[in-house]
Amino acid sequence: MSEPWWISAIKGFVIINLVLLTFAYTTLLERKALGRMQLRYGPNRAGPYGLIPYILAPVVSAFTALAAFAVIPYGNGWNIWHYHVNGVVANVSISLILVFALGSIGIYGFIVGGWASESKYSLLGSMRTCAQLVSYEVSLALSVLGVVITAGSLSLVNIVHNQAHSLWYVVPQAVGFLVFLISGVAETSRAPFDLPEAEQELVAGYHTEYSGMRWGLFQMAEYVNMITLSGLAITLFLGGWHFPFAHGVDFLGPLWFFLKLLVLLFVFIWLRATLPRLRYDQLMSFGWKILLPVATINALVTALVVVWVN
Repeated sequence: MSEPWWISAIKGFVIINLVLLTFAYTTLLERKALGRMQLRYGPNRAGPYGLIPYILAPVVSAFTALAAFAVIPYGNGWNIWHYHVNGVVANVSISLILVFALGSIGIYGFIVGGWASESKYSLLGSMRTCAQLVSYEVSLALSVLGVVITAGSLSLVNIVHNQAHSLWYVVPQAVGFLVFLISGVAETSRAPFDLPEAEQELVAGYHTEYSGMRWGLFQMAEYVNMITLSGLAITLFLGGWHFPFAHGVDFLGPLWFFLKLLVLLFVFIWLRATLPRLRYDQLMSFGWKILLPVATINALVTALVVVWVN
């Protein structure tokens, strides 16, 4: 059953604002959690506003990060009055490809941000971003290929529905899930893979010359990407809005989804508090020589098993 366009518009408005709200409080949670874990107090006030007007780079980064969440399902749908409200803003048949496409476009924001400032340190941060993301972007795509083969669909909604009647894909695709998490951390440039903005070597990397809200847009894009990748991991591997032993209560779907999201966000913060930053040669070697072959072998084995079973 199709729904009116204005319901999709309302859902899009609500989801974007919920993601922005979660981003705001995730930054507060991370600063406070890191401060407690490292036996210090986290910051509680922002610095002075900046003066340099760079617009395009942070806008592209923020827009693509927010748009990707539109295809991640958070519920089975509900009948409200005379209308059926889907549990996703945009249910498209190739939603998984759309997420990766938006992520590929979003990287241009970081590249332009480093190039536009005419600083060699910022440009070096952008170059590191490109080199780092090539291997980890491929590893991330290959890690979900096993799920696509198993589910037989690129629709995130269909992938969640398939997990409702079988094991969550984190069980048969444990290797893919591990590769996805590691590649996701690198994709969002989070510690210990945060070399594009390694402040000790690059003076904050690609956003060195940014300040004020334009710097804030870069930070928002980083956190929203982290939220989006966590939501994607839940959708692909952890049953989406489903909860074990709680079938038939679809109205609680958004609650289960949100609880799983909080757990994965805490894992991102935990990794930052625990692991030291890798050297650049270690990062590149790990991406090309370990993650990429493991993800490729996992996809091939999954394909062989599916062909053998069918």
